[in-house]
Amino acid sequence: MAARQRIIPVRRQYNRWVADQTLEDYALRFTAKSARRFSSSRISQTAIGAISFLALEAIGGTITLSYGTTNAFFAILVAAVLMLLVGLPISRYAIREGVDIDLLTRGAGFGYIGSTLTSLIYASFTFMLFAIEASIMTGALALAFGIPPSIGYIISAVVVIPLVTYGIQLISKFQLLTQPIWIVLNIAPFVFIAFQDWEKFDLWRAFAGIHQSNAGTQSIAPFRLADFGAASAVILALMPQIGEQVDFLRFLPPEGGRKLHHRFMVFLAGAGWVVLGVPKLLAGSFLAVLTLSTGVSLSEAADPAHMYLAAFGYILPNETLAMLLMVAFVVVSQLKINVMNAYAGSLAWSNFFSRLTHSHPGRVVWLVFNVGIALLLMELGIYRLLEATLGIFSIIAMAWLCTISADLFINKRLGLAPPGIEFKRAHLYDINPVGCGTLLISAGLALTAHFGLFGPLMASLSTFVTLAAFLISPLIAWGTKGKFYLARKPRHAWKNLGHITCSICEHPFEPEDMAWCPAYAAPICSLCCSLDSRCHDMCKPKARLNTQVGTVARTVLPSTVIEKLTTRLGRYAMTSVGAISLVGAILALIAHQVSAASPETEVVVNATILIVFFVFSVIAGIATWFYVLAHDSRLVAEEESYRQNSLLLKEIAAHRKTDAALQTAKETAEAANRAKSRYVVGLSHELRTPLNAVMGYAQLLEQDETIPAPRQSAIKVIRRSADHLSGLIDGLLDISKIEAGRLQVFSAELNIHDFLDQILDMLRPQAEAKGLTFTHTRAKNLPQYVRADEKRLRQILVNLLSNAIKFTDAGTVSFDIAYRSQVASFTVTDTGRGIAQKDLSRIYEPFQRGEADNIRPMPGLGLGLTITKLLTNTLGGEIAVESEKDKGTTFRVRLMLSSVDRPSTAPKAERKILSYDGPRRTIVVVDDNEDHRELMREALAPLDFIVLTATGGPDCLALIEGVKPDLFLVDISMPGMNGWQLVERLRDAGQSAPILMLSANIGDGAVREPGSGGHNDAIPKPVDVKMLRDKLARHLKLRWLYAEDMPPPASALPAGTPRDPGLAHREDLRKLAEIGYIRGLENKLQELAKTPDMLPFTEELRPFVQAFDMAGLIACLDRYQEGKA
Repeated sequence: MAARQRIIPVRRQYNRWVADQTLEDYALRFTAKSARRFSSSRISQTAIGAISFLALEAIGGTITLSYGTTNAFFAILVAAVLMLLVGLPISRYAIREGVDIDLLTRGAGFGYIGSTLTSLIYASFTFMLFAIEASIMTGALALAFGIPPSIGYIISAVVVIPLVTYGIQLISKFQLLTQPIWIVLNIAPFVFIAFQDWEKFDLWRAFAGIHQSNAGTQSIAPFRLADFGAASAVILALMPQIGEQVDFLRFLPPEGGRKLHHRFMVFLAGAGWVVLGVPKLLAGSFLAVLTLSTGVSLSEAADPAHMYLAAFGYILPNETLAMLLMVAFVVVSQLKINVMNAYAGSLAWSNFFSRLTHSHPGRVVWLVFNVGIALLLMELGIYRLLEATLGIFSIIAMAWLCTISADLFINKRLGLAPPGIEFKRAHLYDINPVGCGTLLISAGLALTAHFGLFGPLMASLSTFVTLAAFLISPLIAWGTKGKFYLARKPRHAWKNLGHITCSICEHPFEPEDMAWCPAYAAPICSLCCSLDSRCHDMCKPKARLNTQVGTVARTVLPSTVIEKLTTRLGRYAMTSVGAISLVGAILALIAHQVSAASPETEVVVNATILIVFFVFSVIAGIATWFYVLAHDSRLVAEEESYRQNSLLLKEIAAHRKTDAALQTAKETAEAANRAKSRYVVGLSHELRTPLNAVMGYAQLLEQDETIPAPRQSAIKVIRRSADHLSGLIDGLLDISKIEAGRLQVFSAELNIHDFLDQILDMLRPQAEAKGLTFTHTRAKNLPQYVRADEKRLRQILVNLLSNAIKFTDAGTVSFDIAYRSQVASFTVTDTGRGIAQKDLSRIYEPFQRGEADNIRPMPGLGLGLTITKLLTNTLGGEIAVESEKDKGTTFRVRLMLSSVDRPSTAPKAERKILSYDGPRRTIVVVDDNEDHRELMREALAPLDFIVLTATGGPDCLALIEGVKPDLFLVDISMPGMNGWQLVERLRDAGQSAPILMLSANIGDGAVREPGSGGHNDAIPKPVDVKMLRDKLARHLKLRWLYAEDMPPPASALPAGTPRDPGLAHREDLRKLAEIGYIRGLENKLQELAKTPDMLPFTEELRPFVQAFDMAGLIACLDRYQEGKA
């Protein structure tokens, strides 16, 4: 059993192209109900147009000239009745089931492959009739215009192709357009002849044939049974014309209101075509005698061109005009029939080759192919061998169509066959013995009779022997119990569905055209099913041709014979015998035809045919041996392909499981990574919280002039160490930023010498504390100013120097700087433990630390070198390491540090800020951490700001009721109502003051762009006091007052006398008293008490605060304002 198939895009596109119904006209498939949109009159008129072919006149004339009028007349009538009776069931089922003659044959007892032979028979009929009709048209063109036959053949053939390309849509228009012209020109001559020369009809009735004497007084030619049979055989060769009618009947719509009209039109367009065809056969019979009487040669008397030239001579005495009228009539008639022949042939060849090759390039391709074959046959002179050719062909055609009619009319009525017509490959046996057996038996009997084995009389009546099919077909159907009609039943659940989409071409089709395919485990349309060459009919393994043949062989032949026949030599013997027999049959048929046409050449022809037979037998033997070997190789290749395909599918399934597991692992890892990121962010936030206080107070202490100068350097070291710790915290977050490509690099002017001195001041004490020698050399050409990212460069150098100090127990740590071509080289060398060679490859990996025996592990996370390498690469530099175990390590970092010849701003000494110009400003600090709140108070209150603090969002909203602060400092991460929610509430409450957000996670997406969240700016934690002052000055538009700009202080008042603190402090106290903010008043008084001469003033006001006497406090302040205190 074949492995489950996979649909590939190439096949989808190919099948979509051939499924274009504008060109295909439902070739190889059920005619969709939605496509039956034409009226019954239009389809009937189109189908009736097929009877315009002048081959009817040619056949009628030929049999009359050969066998006489009487024999021709009765042959026409009897053949017409037979064709009518045989065709009625065929046309009825074609209309009801919506299928063409090929699909009808499949379901009428022949099977899927068995109908291939009948498709060939039908295709042969179409190109033979096409050749006959085109030969007639060529003869007319040659007669009228002198066009050579070779050119005329091409014209007659090629002109049909564009008319048939677009199928019934264009054909029906052409037939309806030419129908009136054809009817008038076809009837008019006989009316004129009847009035002008009635005697010619008497001559016709008495005509006994060219081989019989017409002398005597008999008014009617004699009847001869043998001649009648021979004439009938020629006429019955037209039996496949019902196939062309059926090809158009399938487009008929359901019956409407005018049932009688519909049925009458259906009858004429179907089997009733012979009712209209009989007058044309009789017309040809009459015109042949008429033309012969005018003195033309016998060979020209049966030519429709000469026939109608003589007939139109009765209408137009002018020979030229009669010639032109004849040409017009012949061209119209032949085009009307040849569009039908070409169309039917394209369908027949499509059916034939699609089953044998599993390929369908499109109906239009087979249209050109069919016309091409007809063109070649015309060059071979098929028209001149008309009688002999059609006599043989009629036997096979009759056997085929009688078999179909018997199955439809008898077997289905008796219940020997299923009631419907099943045509899909997926549901049919390859061979149905009912149809195939009946065809072979009836055709074999008729051919035996035709070749004279039953006597001369039966030879002439051999065509009628095929009627035995009406007896043979029921007998075989009864004997096989009808089990070979259906290999599997269609799905009943699909009957009520409107459309089903094919899994291959992805087009929707009606349920009648669909089957379930186990190879693809999906629905498949009949066309895609026919074209599939890989499934090997896995949906019906017991219904395949080789299986059926094997079953019959095992039943009939002994097992020993079966074993020998299944070997390679046995299969070669069977194939070569079959091929040689086919070659012999074809050559024997040719010899018989040639001998019948030229008896005097019989001996020479037979000898030649015998030589040709032996030559072709050798060729056939070689070809069949090649075929057998190629077939075996293909089977081996397919078996291996199936095995590999099966393994591949298993591997794909395993990969899918692995991929699913990997996806799960990936999602788990991503979840863990997100959890790690959240942990790192949270950890950094927690670390920044105490660090904010350390850095803030360190900055405040640096500006405190009361601290002794020797301690100022220690405070600076504290502040720089805090800065470094903040950088380390940033490094935890920088790794993910760098890997994601989100790390921003800032290039600014940097005083590289001051920068390096700061690093040395911070790290040299650590080295000396361990007893290490710390050396430093600096290139003399190192410029004063360079462009660099100070923060990132500090991280790199501090990491390398810290590691060198950390991992060196004794010896030296060297820090050397070289500068050349705008590139700075930083070299850190130590004489410490060194790095093992096995660890050098992983020292830059996160959380990796070298392992050393008997050495105490050093503190740290193992991120320093990771961050250092990532930052170095981000800055466009490079880092290298050289190390030897127990001898030391050297790290070398090279970075582009372009020199700045003219710095934009010269360094200025930081000036001490005392206050600011203008009215006092109120700042509200909202932070859940008390240390942060106090830090902000310590940083801002000495600058004359009124600082109000709140522990959270609700506290802040309650604090500012009725108050309009000048600025808010809001922490983002607070329990309950966070900073963003508070900002939204503040804006909703009408607060328009600037809002500055405080966050320890700036740069991690925690802070939005200014303006988008209602805030104005953001300040990172730990807070840089200088940055805080700069942002306050920008948002509040302040002008700072510096110490050097203030006048010297006034003389002190006597001890114990309260001193007026000034308007600004009195206004601050008044505002706090008006809102009843007791804690704010206490803080303000404590702040003033730090100034010794303000102590009496604060002691005077403190009792009012303790007694909550806000009115007394305000009155006391008023007295100071009036100068009465």
